Amino acid sequence: MAKIIGVKFKNTGKVYYFDPKDIQFTKGDGVIVETARGVEFGRVGIENCEVDDSQIVQPLKPVIRKASKQDEERNIKNMERAVTAKRTAIELVEKHNLKMKLIEAEFTFDGSKVVFYFTAPSRIDFRELVKELASVFHIRIELRQVGIRDEAKLLGGIAPCGRECCCHGCMPDFKKVTIKMAKVQGLSLNPGKISGLCGRLMCCLEYENDYYAQAYKKMPKVGGQVVTPEGNGVVVSNNMLKFLVKVKIEKPDGALVYKDFALDEVKFSRAQNSDEEEKLSKEEQEELKGLEE
Repeated sequence: MAKIIGVKFKNTGKVYYFDPKDIQFTKGDGVIVETARGVEFGRVGIENCEVDDSQIVQPLKPVIRKASKQDEERNIKNMERAVTAKRTAIELVEKHNLKMKLIEAEFTFDGSKVVFYFTAPSRIDFRELVKELASVFHIRIELRQVGIRDEAKLLGGIAPCGRECCCHGCMPDFKKVTIKMAKVQGLSLNPGKISGLCGRLMCCLEYENDYYAQAYKKMPKVGGQVVTPEGNGVVVSNNMLKFLVKVKIEKPDGALVYKDFALDEVKFSRAQNSDEEEKLSKEEQEELKGLEE
């Protein structure tokens, strides 16, 4: 077991472990630590505790010190400088007519370097831009191209559910999300219903996928034929939380009856739920193109 604290940077969900060096920290404390990018300011997300050695990437770097009042002030000043730097960079991007979108600017804690994050549809020749930025700020300049999901992670926002975007607030890393997850969970395949602010599939589709994948195998296919205590019918919808099947039954007089049955009350062929049946139609493939990228 190793003693650690968890540190967050830029208020994202990712937590990095550091050696507290016998210093007691509380959640929210500012800390100065050394990272691969140099000395950085972070905040404690996990207080002093012990974790198994298998959860640590060695060597575990030690905390340099608990942030002082001067460190807090410098961090605030760096954030204020970043706002101005971003505005300046956007103006220069427009001046050079570059097809790129400036997302965020970030100064290292010691102020020796500024990193600009941007998105672009293709590779950009920004050598002249870097030269001009260096002449303005007189420090090291780094331009880092990120993907559209990283843009949402950096900027944050309110997701369709009404809460903060998972990638910005609580999710350490991006997980693979597929169209099949949405289809298995019985969600509408309307892109506007299953995509997040980034325009890609919502990350939360992955959270309960294991449960739905197992439940799906037990349920009849929507549109499939089933036998119920009241006769043959067609499956209209499935409730995979309560294991109820809504069935449309045509009576001898031609009347249509919709009724819910418990899963164990209906009989159907399990072959209905083969992967082959789950292939998307050409129309669905075209409409959902790009959501998984």
